[in-house]
Amino acid sequence: MLPKNYLTIVRTALTLYNMDLKSVLTTESVDLHLKGTTKEQIIDELLDVLVKAGKVADKEAARECVLARERKMSTGMKHGIAIPHGKTDTVSNLVACIGISDVPVDFDSLDQEPCRIFIMTLSPVNKTGPHLQFLAEVSLLFKSAEKREQILKTQDKAEVIKILTE
Repeated sequence: MLPKNYLTIVRTALTLYNMDLKSVLTTESVDLHLKGTTKEQIIDELLDVLVKAGKVADKEAARECVLARERKMSTGMKHGIAIPHGKTDTVSNLVACIGISDVPVDFDSLDQEPCRIFIMTLSPVNKTGPHLQFLAEVSLLFKSAEKREQILKTQDKAEVIKILTE
């Protein structure tokens, strides 16, 4: 069981690493209508979002690191959320994007339920702290059924970020 002040501890750590979700996530890194129906298609679409936003230069290298991570253990969590991620030299700082699927997608989740909310993050190989802190922050945010429902209902990219960062 996590201590009551765990979220405060994580946010403090994010501040120490000079990172907050608002600086990592922008409306350019949100896609409200992913069309993929497989894990690989969703990963490709999320990478396209990062490439289009100018955050990833080498899509294929980034793709390989994310798929390699998926082969070790699925990043499908619980409650319809997946957090595909990887460490790669194709980025110089932590980058992230969010995608919402129009249909549930099998992502080999821990609870065996399909996913609709996807958060991808990539970070440099030599910078572990921000990557781990981001994953911790995001996983805590999605423990709220209310936030998950709000994210699935909204049609506004800025609102998705607002829901995540409140």
